[in-house]
Amino acid sequence: MRKVTIYTDGACSGNPGPGGYGAILIDVESGKKLEIAGGDANTTNNRMELMGVIEALSLLKMPCDVTLYTDSKYVVDAMKLGWAKKWQKNNWMRNKTDRAKNPELWEKLLSLCDIHHVTFSWVKGHADNPMNNRCDEMAVQKSKEYSTKA
Repeated sequence: MRKVTIYTDGACSGNPGPGGYGAILIDVESGKKLEIAGGDANTTNNRMELMGVIEALSLLKMPCDVTLYTDSKYVVDAMKLGWAKKWQKNNWMRNKTDRAKNPELWEKLLSLCDIHHVTFSWVKGHADNPMNNRCDEMAVQKSKEYSTKA
């Protein structure tokens, strides 16, 4: 199985507001890197965090062994602690009264994790991780581009 390292980040100016995501995919064997970024004019930070992960995983053409780094506790905890699968099993309810947010994005992410073996790792944001900082830079830039389109 091909090994891939992915870094992702999301940003939002206002919550909701214009937002962006950035991701870097690295083929571990060859060292080849690919940077991607995107955004939306009216979104939330958590949606952009999820979109960075989803868009990066969607680019993989075959099942891969992925180590994914993000500064989003929302994404890491929901996947590592099994919250997303529990929400899905409970018809996208977090508990008896609260609906899970972003169910369509969680559905996509869970489907991608059925294809790839993904290990989610949390990194401290805005710290000394150059790849996370680059993802943040791309996410903020996209957020700014979408704020001028609104």
